[in-house]
Amino acid sequence: MSSKRILLIDNEEGLCRMMEAVLGDSGYQVESFTRSFEAVEQFKAGEYQLVISDIKMPGIDGLEVLQRIRAKDQLVPVIMITAYATVETSIQALRRGAYDMLTKPFEPEELLYRVKNALSHNELAEENRELKKELAEQFSFENIIGATSSLKTLLETVKKVAIRDTSVLITGESGTGKELIAQAIHHNSPRRDKRFMAINCGALPESVLESELFGYKKGAFTGAASDRKGIIEAADGGTLFLDEIGNLPIAVQKTLLRFLQEQEFMRIGDTKPIKVDVRIVSATNADLIQEMAAGNYREDLYYRLNVVNIHLPPLRQRREDLQLLTAHFIKQQNKKFGTSVQGLDPDALRLLCSYDWPGNIRQLENVIEACMTLESSNFISLPILTQFISAAPPATSPDESATTAAADITAEAEYNTALGNFETKYLLNLLQSTGGNVEEAAQLAGMNIATIYRKLKKHHINKEDYC
Repeated sequence: MSSKRILLIDNEEGLCRMMEAVLGDSGYQVESFTRSFEAVEQFKAGEYQLVISDIKMPGIDGLEVLQRIRAKDQLVPVIMITAYATVETSIQALRRGAYDMLTKPFEPEELLYRVKNALSHNELAEENRELKKELAEQFSFENIIGATSSLKTLLETVKKVAIRDTSVLITGESGTGKELIAQAIHHNSPRRDKRFMAINCGALPESVLESELFGYKKGAFTGAASDRKGIIEAADGGTLFLDEIGNLPIAVQKTLLRFLQEQEFMRIGDTKPIKVDVRIVSATNADLIQEMAAGNYREDLYYRLNVVNIHLPPLRQRREDLQLLTAHFIKQQNKKFGTSVQGLDPDALRLLCSYDWPGNIRQLENVIEACMTLESSNFISLPILTQFISAAPPATSPDESATTAAADITAEAEYNTALGNFETKYLLNLLQSTGGNVEEAAQLAGMNIATIYRKLKKHHINKEDYC
């Protein structure tokens, strides 16, 4: 039986009882009133999922009922019933917030159809509100893990930048959380209700990247069977995140610069410019100053992108945050896989805190996931952890520095091999379980789709093999 509660208001007692019986037989909980004043007094926000009201009633008419209900609850859908469905009445009702109009006489089937539509619409709207709430919570500044003073200062800057519609360049080593900061900027900005679109400029060849960014017209090139929107057009009103902007080919740099200057572009093969309103947030782990000096990067584009610079420190410079981040990733994995790992044993924790984490937060997250995959006890042990990171070497004298450096390189190579094997296996399992659907695989893994494509390319995995 449905738990949906409906408030029914109609001064015609016979019609009111008929509707109450029809809706009740379909499992709805109906509370009916023949006096509109009493119904409005009874109504409380959040108690009903739908209101059905006649328009022409003595005392308080339906339009007044609608207005008073709207003053109490902006979200509940209201269906208005009328025997005189004039255009003027309909417009008045819809302007005051009615969801639908039902004209007398009507069959029970039509009543049920309109009710189901209104309730379905309300459920979707509620899901959308919940999703937005979850996103706002997920990307709130309070959920960015860390307690160091440098991170707190950085987040204060990000808060100020978020509300101003300006271009932002996020710099920092690979794995420091640049995309997370970009998403936090978007979800705390006036554009939060529009789309956040991301593209990895280093993951696609020049020809594909240009068509992905700007779209194309039918017949623009072989295989262009229909018009296609680019990611810039799809992000209209929202935020476009350009990751690895340092890998942007020179030809695409020129086209992107024109877009940033004019806020308009042309699809490949088109002659008509398209104007959009998009905020650009970009990120790079490259030294763009060096790239400009070498002639690989346009100076004018750099200054367009780098209106505000946010630099993320590497994890080795915020060691105080290691335990907080580790606890967060363990909690995530426990929730995702139903495990109950409580933390690291003392020896493993000492190694984790002394390690330099060259791959930063991303490496830490991957290592914790890999350890929890292999660990059978409630605490990650040192033997498990050392499969993915090397034990810290003892202190060395100056004349041993060359040997130490060589050992560090070997240890790093061992880590990269172990992590690469784990990532390959993980990606293969994802593709097998989703039948080669990369978008679905990204959702299962909790990753951005561009990240999945980059990893597939890195490990030479062809998704077509699993379709």
